[in-house]
Amino acid sequence: MNNATTIAAVAIFVATYTVLAIGKVPIYRIDRAGAALLGASLMVAAGVLTTDEAYAAFNFDTIILLLGMMIVVANLRVSGFFRLLNYWVVRHVRRPIGLLAAVVFVCGGLSAVLVNDTVCLVMAPLVLEVVLRLKRDPIPYLLAIAMASNIGSMATITGNPQNMIVGTLSNIPFGVFAATLAPISAMGLVLVLALLALVYGREFVTDEQFNVETKLPRCHGPLVVKTILVVAVMIVLFFFGQPVAKVAIAGGAILLFTRRVNPGKIYREVDWPLLAWITTDWNSLDGDTRKRFF
Repeated sequence: MNNATTIAAVAIFVATYTVLAIGKVPIYRIDRAGAALLGASLMVAAGVLTTDEAYAAFNFDTIILLLGMMIVVANLRVSGFFRLLNYWVVRHVRRPIGLLAAVVFVCGGLSAVLVNDTVCLVMAPLVLEVVLRLKRDPIPYLLAIAMASNIGSMATITGNPQNMIVGTLSNIPFGVFAATLAPISAMGLVLVLALLALVYGREFVTDEQFNVETKLPRCHGPLVVKTILVVAVMIVLFFFGQPVAKVAIAGGAILLFTRRVNPGKIYREVDWPLLAWITTDWNSLDGDTRKRFF
């Protein structure tokens, strides 16, 4: 690689990740996925990579794993599982500190198995509805969702796209990954709970109790049960050393085999821009391409 190509590669890399960091470009309308795709295309156009090398750089295991998990989460969302979970928490929690603890550990636990981005998007409006109805300060609870989801997601390979990339490229077994990071993640969740309770002491140091009258939400019972069973089998297979990408996409495909739910509803729940972003993310480059680039 000559000096001109090297300079072009560095310039494209810096520009792309600047857009990824700030999320937009002044005047122009382009999102992170578009920026990643544009950056990848410019790398090929500038001669940093040949077309064949660019194709070889895709880590399809990561893409397949993420797609499979998105389909699973989409089925949980469409079935009403998250609304049922929210209903259960509201029925059993009586104090603000208890509600905070429920938010932290539920969001952290879900993010350890599912994709944390989706957990944040699904749980935020549900939790916000509850705390506003209770006339509580929503800020600590919303912070709990964001912080707990991020911390909980580091516990397993399937928790977030970054872990998926690390897990698929390193071939670290799911069980080893979880055994190493889950205890740290659990301690992080406890610290989040303690820090939020300390910082927002007025909200949580109280004898006040509440009792919310809430109705059982509408849900698709058979789909809830089916999806939970599929997720349980997937987790078992993960720990038994089966390839996570294969298990995830197989689980998603099984859930699409149904006569009750229009697949279009599931596809609309998939975060296609995130898949495009991961596809063109230079973190997924193979070893030889990394060496050539740097």
